[in-house]
Amino acid sequence: MRILLVEDDPLLGAGISDALTRGQYAHQWVQDGAQALALALHETFDLLVLDLGLPGMDGLTVLRRLRESGQASAVLVISARNQSSDRIEGLNLGADDYISKPFEVDELLARIRALERRLAGHQRNILEKGRLQLWLDTREVRLDGQSVDLQRREYMLLRRLMESPSVIHTRGQLEGVLYGAEGDVESNSVDVHVHHLRKKLFSDVVKTIRGVGYRLGKVD
Repeated sequence: MRILLVEDDPLLGAGISDALTRGQYAHQWVQDGAQALALALHETFDLLVLDLGLPGMDGLTVLRRLRESGQASAVLVISARNQSSDRIEGLNLGADDYISKPFEVDELLARIRALERRLAGHQRNILEKGRLQLWLDTREVRLDGQSVDLQRREYMLLRRLMESPSVIHTRGQLEGVLYGAEGDVESNSVDVHVHHLRKKLFSDVVKTIRGVGYRLGKVD
């Protein structure tokens, strides 16, 4: 499990980071909401441990924009805001769990392990949509039971679409998924990968929403 820790308090953040290291969790720690959002959209994290009171962009805004983009990573909110309205808003925006400060690090780790078990049971390391199966661990893709050879970015694009099949992804969002912070991305790069997916799989696998972006197409 790869974790993005978003906490601006240096002492608390260092304590949580040390605990994650002892728990053998691969993780990255950032202290700014805007930076956290950029990382979460451009890289793959299984879980965000997200504080709400962040400088620049607060945690609820980060969470809202993540879900609007179709990002499906689990989110565990940590916050000194212990009003029920704040907890309800966080959960309604798509948080998977909520823990109020102050808390014991052992409790936080227990909640992370619970989310890890839930994710493992839900995903089974396979995404299945109609005629398609996509393995998250081996990166194998099958169409009607037959293996299909996809290049790395073709696989990344298909995975993002299958993770959130009803979400329309803009060209800019998909460029972020495929290329991260790389510069000089060709203006038609997403179109090229979409074309290859349609050629290797079938023509309706990616639906173009004119003037908006792309989403998963008809896969039954």
